[in-house]
Amino acid sequence: MGSKAENNACRSLAGFDAALAAEHSCLIAGVDEAGRGPWAGPVVAAAVILPLGCRLVGINDSKKLTPQKRRQALGLILSQAVAVGLGMVDPAGIDRINILQATFKAMRFALCSLREDPGLIIVDGNKKIPRLPARFSSISQRSIVKGDGLSLSIAAASIVAKCFRDSLMEGYELEYPGYGFVRHKGYGTKEHQKALAKLGPCPIHRRSYAPVRALLE
Repeated sequence: MGSKAENNACRSLAGFDAALAAEHSCLIAGVDEAGRGPWAGPVVAAAVILPLGCRLVGINDSKKLTPQKRRQALGLILSQAVAVGLGMVDPAGIDRINILQATFKAMRFALCSLREDPGLIIVDGNKKIPRLPARFSSISQRSIVKGDGLSLSIAAASIVAKCFRDSLMEGYELEYPGYGFVRHKGYGTKEHQKALAKLGPCPIHRRSYAPVRALLE
């Protein structure tokens, strides 16, 4: 049993997806990303298909959950989901094609890694995913602004993407000590600024981002 707030959030998020599923008579894939803003590390996307009528108490926009709550929610998602897909683009790829295109690429990877196809794709934000592979050419797609706070499947995708990316950044803390990746996950905190100024960029820093580029110049 969750708290009253968790149950209310679950009803709202699940109701949004239920209405879409009824409208389209199909399974829905929610898609979201983690890591567009950081100065270091990859951008990660997830696609999650939940069973029709699914209600997972404790699921919400990943930014509204504590790390412990996210881990608990991740376990629920992985145990209940019809399919979960992950996609990632590394810092070199981000520098090469820019963060927006890298995000779309990670989302395409995530969808392609699903073991089952949805009947509808809903993506967080105000843009649809361009250039979907032929496998998805007949599948409808919607972009939903602030979808991670409206849709259960998008909220689930936001949690999967965030948890996976955080675990990667915690691993990079061991590979590149001194930057504090385990704490800030690559975001531009004061701690990260100081470490970057002292140590210079490491291999997972995004060279096209202004604070990193300034040091290289």
